Amino acid sequence: MTERKALKLNGFLGIVLILLLLCGAVYQFLTLSFISAIVLTLVSLLLLFTSLVIVQPNEARVLTFFGRYIGSMRDNGMWLVVPLTGHKKISLRVRNFNSKMLKVNDVEGNPIEIAAVIVFKVVDSARALFDVDDYEKFVEIQSETALRHVATRYPYDTFEGTGYSLRGNADEVARELALELQERLALAGVEVLEARLTHLAYATEIASAMLQRQQASAILAARQIIVEGAVGMAQMALVQLEQDGTVKLDDERKMAMINNLLVAIVSDRAAQPVINTGSLY
Repeated sequence: MTERKALKLNGFLGIVLILLLLCGAVYQFLTLSFISAIVLTLVSLLLLFTSLVIVQPNEARVLTFFGRYIGSMRDNGMWLVVPLTGHKKISLRVRNFNSKMLKVNDVEGNPIEIAAVIVFKVVDSARALFDVDDYEKFVEIQSETALRHVATRYPYDTFEGTGYSLRGNADEVARELALELQERLALAGVEVLEARLTHLAYATEIASAMLQRQQASAILAARQIIVEGAVGMAQMALVQLEQDGTVKLDDERKMAMINNLLVAIVSDRAAQPVINTGSLY
């Protein structure tokens, strides 16, 4: 079912019409035409209580006539519609849905905790009212289902630094979550404006072990940078000494010099200097 515009008349013109009918009824009473007066009175009351509809800004009214959908109204104001129609209110405002914190397993089987906020609005009032039982509950269930599905497709973190992860690629994961949600919620006439992760963490039972793993990976990465820098500095020192001709070292002395430089630079403690007062050889 697709939304379509309902037939309507300006509400103020409708009030004028109702007043004219009431004036006609009063006149018929005065002329003792009681049947005509009663008919005009009933018609005016029918229009007054079943045809006048007020639509607020960012709101839609879905009209049904004895169980048949006849259209929706989005223009705010007062309107006169077909008598004896039922009308239900649908909000078109932008709304947020904060999912509960879900406990799922990532692609590597690690239990994680994840939650998201979904920004959405209704764009098709007919689908939102007739194609699903309760569109707000539908948004809630489908949002949590999509969040679980996306969370199981990626690891929480990639320690090798390659590929997507939930922690390292939050924007890409959020975009994929929004696209999947849009496919699921299109049935209910809902447009997903944005989806963002609000909570992401390892489950408590493995949080301590994963923290130690992250710390170990950070230490190894830092050590690798330090070693690479120390080797480069030792090479630069040897090249500079040979170019300046300050001192000539044989292979054994070069190895000793490199060893001393690497120990002094790579060590996590300050090196203690030793002063050589004797001959170099």
